[in-house]
Amino acid sequence: MRRIHVGNALSAFGLGFTVPYLYVYVAQVRDLGATTAGLVLAVFAVAALVVLPFAGRAIVRRGPLPVLLAALAAAALGSLSLGLATNAASVLLSAAVLGAGQAVMQPALATMIVDCSTTETRSRAFALQFFLQNLGLGVGGLIGGHLVDASRAASFTLLFAIEAAIFLLLVVLMSTVRVPHAPAIEDGAPRSGRASWRQLLRNRAMVQLSVLGFVLFFACYGQFESGLSAYGVEAAGISTSTLGTALAANTAVIVVAQFAVLKFVERRKRSRVIAAVGLIWAIAWAIAGYAGLGHGSQAMAAAAFVSTYALFGLGEAMLSPTLAPLVADLAPTGMAGQYNSAFALVKQLALAVGPAVGGPLAAALPAPYIVTFLLFSLGITVLAIRLGRRLTPAQNQPAYARSLVVAQGGPAAQPASARA
Repeated sequence: MRRIHVGNALSAFGLGFTVPYLYVYVAQVRDLGATTAGLVLAVFAVAALVVLPFAGRAIVRRGPLPVLLAALAAAALGSLSLGLATNAASVLLSAAVLGAGQAVMQPALATMIVDCSTTETRSRAFALQFFLQNLGLGVGGLIGGHLVDASRAASFTLLFAIEAAIFLLLVVLMSTVRVPHAPAIEDGAPRSGRASWRQLLRNRAMVQLSVLGFVLFFACYGQFESGLSAYGVEAAGISTSTLGTALAANTAVIVVAQFAVLKFVERRKRSRVIAAVGLIWAIAWAIAGYAGLGHGSQAMAAAAFVSTYALFGLGEAMLSPTLAPLVADLAPTGMAGQYNSAFALVKQLALAVGPAVGGPLAAALPAPYIVTFLLFSLGITVLAIRLGRRLTPAQNQPAYARSLVVAQGGPAAQPASARA
């Protein structure tokens, strides 16, 4: 598990190392224009949407480790070729390979965490994963920003070469991992790809969780670097330095509060935790509305905008030990890879649609933008409460289910995934 967490941190470090500077690299350093730079960012999302439906079955059939190693090798190749690309075709092809590799890493690593944990330790494991991912992204972005120089293409080539080396280092590191147990597919589980997707769609709780997940990622993560930042600059008059402070506040809250929040979350129903996140984010959007539509001073607007990002970080810290373990507990034995990939697909779809909707709406109609996403946040609360009615006690509140079994003198509770 320690090696898996190191892998998570390093893969996030690699992302933070280069992704924030892709636009500048393509549009200005390689002089390919803003349109090509925008297409490169879109290619990342498209590549993820293409490969993720196949990644789940590959993880189920081959195991998460071989799939992870292949994804790391693809990401290393894509990163190195991107640093050497000089024309639009090679840049787009390289971005597609890098985006596909990075997309597959997420469900593969998540499945390895599931295989290396129990229902008792899973929430803490995913909380630590989220903590290390944010730390890796922040540190990677900080270091990468000091290495690049827009006047020297060689500095970007070095940046992408270092990222490729990190991925190759991860190949060596993760090759030494021995997963303690890799559950076999239970007898009633489908063997073909289409049948497994049909079975997943018949799992009403998983379908509801996927819808809820789409709204979560669309209304929060999909707005961070597009709609919300555009709203802050256009409507609230926020400076770029204040925007940077807000992003830093988001990461700081996650890093500082993650394990304190974990103790609060572990003893409560997962559906109620998600519902509470919806309310917290609704408050965050209301504060953002004050920042851009109120009549206070610029200092008050800046403070409100930073508070918005901080509240989003608090909600993220509450979700990290909740969503991923719930996906694992809903999956039949041996099908965690399929379910993780399906949920990652939902996330990527929301992250692709979110900026496309939020960015133009925030710039043109700031007041309707705030109202729309405030209502989306309240919708998260409603959807979470409805989801709770479909979950078993062991799925919704594993800690309570285990303590109830012990109090009744029964055997230790089995993982919920074995009974889903």
